[in-house]
Amino acid sequence: MSELTIGSRRRTARPAWEETPTAVGQGVKGVTLTGILLLVLGPLWCVVITSFSTQGSVNRAGGLVIVPHGLTLNAYRTMLGDGPVTRALVVSLAVTAVGTGFSMLVSVLCAYGLSRSRSLGHRFLLMTLVVTMFVSGGLIPSYLVVTGLGGFDQYWALILPSAVSVFNILVLRSFYSGTASELIDAARMDGAGDWRILWSVVLPTSRAVTAVITLFYAVGYWNSFFNVMLYMPTSSQKWPLQYVLYQYVNLGTNMPGQVNSGFGNAANATAPLSLQMAVVVLTLVPVVIAFPFVQKHFTKGVLTGAVKG
Repeated sequence: MSELTIGSRRRTARPAWEETPTAVGQGVKGVTLTGILLLVLGPLWCVVITSFSTQGSVNRAGGLVIVPHGLTLNAYRTMLGDGPVTRALVVSLAVTAVGTGFSMLVSVLCAYGLSRSRSLGHRFLLMTLVVTMFVSGGLIPSYLVVTGLGGFDQYWALILPSAVSVFNILVLRSFYSGTASELIDAARMDGAGDWRILWSVVLPTSRAVTAVITLFYAVGYWNSFFNVMLYMPTSSQKWPLQYVLYQYVNLGTNMPGQVNSGFGNAANATAPLSLQMAVVVLTLVPVVIAFPFVQKHFTKGVLTGAVKG
């Protein structure tokens, strides 16, 4: 009797994640999530408030400002009114837009071809791509190839070496492979070719994963500065915003094209730390603006695509 009772309990028992949380459990989760939220937002708060602070507020705080006092826009006026930062911002936006578009074009076409079982050599190409995830040529061979092709001081050197991510292609391929075969067969019966099927059937049903992969590429290009360090170290007129930030904040050097510390004469009236934090905030703004539009696709786009693989 007892064995039957235990067996029936096991059959009717629900998984742990479906159990109703207790009051203690909810309290622990609330405290934990609040602590994590403070750890994430605390540094961001200090950076933003410091960027709006005056010289006196920064001096009194001895560094990053926590309590706002005497807020001003001087740092942003100085930063955006100066040539190097504005030019670097334009370069970053252009590299991000062109690089993301090119990467998505290559990734979508490659993933669609690999997802069709009848495509020529798709198994060999798939295995070749997977191998590159574990074995790569290395930094020096990549540098020699890019510079040998004339990529030194060229914008394309910031895009082509990191244009394709095999991981992103595999995620897209997994999602495309799960497209209902009835939809593709119906499109073929209507006379649609592969280009038409990709554009009218596969991409509309894969908006979530496409949006997420696009965000991955865009954030990668926006935050990239290592390729600039390799292929464009002396061309300060072509530097994107992230490398300007690296030079000015991390290394403490002058902005490109300037001989005085800070941003010219304005540095005498504005705290250098405020200027540094203003540049940091400027690099965060595009990602913060873009993230809410893609956030709703994250679970479906990444988790579902991974499970289908």
